[in-house]
Amino acid sequence: MAKLIKEKDAKGRLHIDTPLMGESLVDRALLASTEAGEYFRMQPDVNVLKIGGQSIMDRGAKALFPILDELVKAKEKHKILLMCGGGTRARHVYSIGVDLGMPTGVLSKLGDKVSAQNAEMLSVLLAKHGGALIGHGDHLEQLHMYCQLGYLPITTGIPPYGFFEHPAEQGSIPPHRTDSGAFLLAENIGARSLIYLKDEKGMFESDPKKAKSRDALKFYDRIHVDELLALDLEDLIVERPVLTFLKNAKTMKSFQIIDVLRHPEHLHAALDGEHVGTIVYKD
Repeated sequence: MAKLIKEKDAKGRLHIDTPLMGESLVDRALLASTEAGEYFRMQPDVNVLKIGGQSIMDRGAKALFPILDELVKAKEKHKILLMCGGGTRARHVYSIGVDLGMPTGVLSKLGDKVSAQNAEMLSVLLAKHGGALIGHGDHLEQLHMYCQLGYLPITTGIPPYGFFEHPAEQGSIPPHRTDSGAFLLAENIGARSLIYLKDEKGMFESDPKKAKSRDALKFYDRIHVDELLALDLEDLIVERPVLTFLKNAKTMKSFQIIDVLRHPEHLHAALDGEHVGTIVYKD
C-alpha cells in the first residue's frame, strides 16, 4: 500500500512511496500482484447495445424504425447506452485508403467519422424520445443520471486509437473497430451486459450470407471464448480482438449476439437476460 514519506527532499517536497516505484511495469510477477480481488464497476446497471452499421443502419428506414420503436420501449425499463457501427461507408473509405497505400492508423482516423455520422443520425431520430448524443468517451460517469432522467445516450462505437491503432496482423484494415469499441467501453464502465444488434441470429461456423445452404452450417448458440479462439474460424460475426478482450476481461463475463432485423422484439428478451442468440462466455 502506498504511503507518504515524511522526509522531504532538498527542495522540501514530499514523495509517495509505492511498490511500483522503480519498477519497469513489464515484470510478470509484479503485474500479477496488481490483480484486484474485485474490480470497481462504475455503471453496473447500464446495458451497452451496439447497433450494426452495415447490418442495420445501412438498410434504411424499413429495417431501422421497428428497432428504434423497441429501443424506445426498452429504455423505460432498462438503462441503455447505444453505440453505432460504421457499415458500408466505412468500408468504402477503407477501400480508397488501401488503394492509396494509407497505413492502418490513418485508415482508423478515416473510418471513425462514419460511426460518428450514424450516431448523429440516431440521436436526431430519437431526439423526441430522449435520444442524446454524447461525445466520444465524454460524460460516461453521468450515464446513470441520463438514464434516470429518461434519456437514451448514444455515441460512436469506434475506439479512439486513431494514429495509435495497433498494426493489423494481416493487411492494413484497423483491427479495432466498433465491435471492439463497444466491448472496451462496456468492460471499463463495468456494464450490466453487452449485446450486439445484428442481422443474423448469432454465430455460425462461416458467414451464412456466403453459404450455398445456411441450414448446413453449424450454429453456436452458446460457446466458451477459449473454444471459439481454438476453432480459429475463417470468418466471424464480431471482430476477432473482441474474443481476446473477453478472455482477459475483469468485469465482463459474456456478450450476446442477437438478430433484431427479423426479430426486433428479441431486444427485450436479451435485456431481461434471456438467451435469444449466441452467448459467448468466459466463466
